[in-house]
Amino acid sequence: MANRTLETTCCVVGGGPAGVMLGYLLARAGVAVTVLEKHKDFFRDFRGDTVHPSTLEVMHELGILDDFLKLPHQKLTSVGGIYGDFPFTAADLRAVPTHCKFVALMPQWDFLDFLSGKAKQFPSFTLRMENDVVDLIVDGWRVRGVLAQTPEGRVAVLADLVVGCDGRHSRTREAAGFEVLEFGVPIDVLWFRISRTGNDPEQLFGNINYGKALILIPRGDYFQAGLIIRKGSFEQIRQRGLEAFREDIRRIAPYLGDRVNELRDWEQIKLLSVQINRLRQWYRPGLLCIGDAAHAMSPAGGVGINLAIQDAVATANLLAEPLRQGRVTEARLAAVQQRREFPTRATQFLQVNAHKGFEMNFRNPGRVEAPWQLRAAVSIPGIQHVVAYVVGVGFRPEHIASAKRATTFDRRLKKIAVAAGLALAGVAIAVRLLRKRRQPSTA
Repeated sequence: MANRTLETTCCVVGGGPAGVMLGYLLARAGVAVTVLEKHKDFFRDFRGDTVHPSTLEVMHELGILDDFLKLPHQKLTSVGGIYGDFPFTAADLRAVPTHCKFVALMPQWDFLDFLSGKAKQFPSFTLRMENDVVDLIVDGWRVRGVLAQTPEGRVAVLADLVVGCDGRHSRTREAAGFEVLEFGVPIDVLWFRISRTGNDPEQLFGNINYGKALILIPRGDYFQAGLIIRKGSFEQIRQRGLEAFREDIRRIAPYLGDRVNELRDWEQIKLLSVQINRLRQWYRPGLLCIGDAAHAMSPAGGVGINLAIQDAVATANLLAEPLRQGRVTEARLAAVQQRREFPTRATQFLQVNAHKGFEMNFRNPGRVEAPWQLRAAVSIPGIQHVVAYVVGVGFRPEHIASAKRATTFDRRLKKIAVAAGLALAGVAIAVRLLRKRRQPSTA
């Protein structure tokens, strides 16, 4: 039973990148929108911090890019790593067809504070913090709103449309009974902080050695570090002790030296159970899921936040006018899934294959040398530009533009995206086949 009842045109559940961006775009289009966020602020660590060129392009089209880039951030114009003792560049972002030819590294709370601040300039935008959605309000099969627990008691928020943007553990999709398609993932990630010096290398794909991979994302004076481990092995790592864990980090990245001693307690190390999944159907009457609520992504490539932003842009493009007219049909909701399912599937395909590479790495706990396939792949002319496009722009970039301009631009970029995807898929399949041939026979 609710203590209060509120009414709005669109209720967005979740104040992450997809939810806040969608709220901003709908309010900008004159739609009354209420965003519900269960926490009291956005300050939560170990979330996606990589703002890719596709997202920066959206902000350019909105006219807020210059203000955004005034916030403290770091720029990555290339993405690479170190495999054994072999340094490589996987992506060169300097040629992507966007205004910003770099990845902006910025804490997600700064990104959300900035975007929600811009959204609050529109009178039709409402952000309600500490509103934890606990259930859907339904009338037959149609969703009419949500119930949220707040410090003042339960609140019912009635809306023409509810959009679930509440992440990989989405309560909205669970309450709706949506079918989730799971794809096996062989890895988990341990997130922690470690201090940074000016002499440290900048790379996002990480250090691969001794059966593990260490990702180091620069954040000013420290790294957000992620150790990729075999799924379900965290308890074994804990049993070996913190000193053994510190030594593992030092072996993979010797330049960190004594800084590993900053890890003094297991409370400093957070487990992310990696998932790749997506909904078979993203909608039902009165309800749509986007972002991680519709498709949980791996942290591989740091693309999750950017796919969520693209979902929000597509949703606003397709639904703003029907919402203003009070005519959001099931066919309109289906159009959002139809628009965004291809880039979701294509990106998840690449992530699943990337994880198989990590799985093979787990089999060799000793010092490794870069396989000839990797050395050959990174030497292919133009391959760094192809990878940069897939990672930085994606398979179907969305735009804040007229339908005609967006369609023309989209056709041109779609050809590049398809070619890039085929090239990367071909490389992945070739590497797997070659590895298979080189394995000794068990007959």
